[in-house]
Amino acid sequence: MPKQAPAARSSAVEDYLEQILDLINTKGYARVADIAQGLKISQASVTNMVQRLDSEGLLKYEKYRGLVLTTAGETLARNITRRHHLLSDFLRMLGINEETIYHDVEGMEHHISPETLRAIEVLVSELQAHPELVARIKRETHGS
Repeated sequence: MPKQAPAARSSAVEDYLEQILDLINTKGYARVADIAQGLKISQASVTNMVQRLDSEGLLKYEKYRGLVLTTAGETLARNITRRHHLLSDFLRMLGINEETIYHDVEGMEHHISPETLRAIEVLVSELQAHPELVARIKRETHGS
């Protein structure tokens, strides 16, 4: 049987960590029920994943009490969130509508290489410095 990929490379794990960090940042804590609601999945599924993330050292979980991200888990979650925001900002800059951005970023964020992400980061920086180029790109892609 093939060895299971490390949790840090799983799209589902990334979604959990991103959701947990968002909850901690907005509410001050993250509970299984809140994670389940945010990800629109069952509490039992969340509990299983949270226990897995605990065993992999990405968070500390106490049944019926809640959880906190470890330093490694928080670092990974912040990188995931940063990647999500960068891709969203890039597409928004190009005039893509919010619904399309949401769906595209959800598909892209788990599969983009660090090299490509860095190239987009540099491109976004350059585009921010040249608003006339951004306007021209929007005109050419959206016909406005």
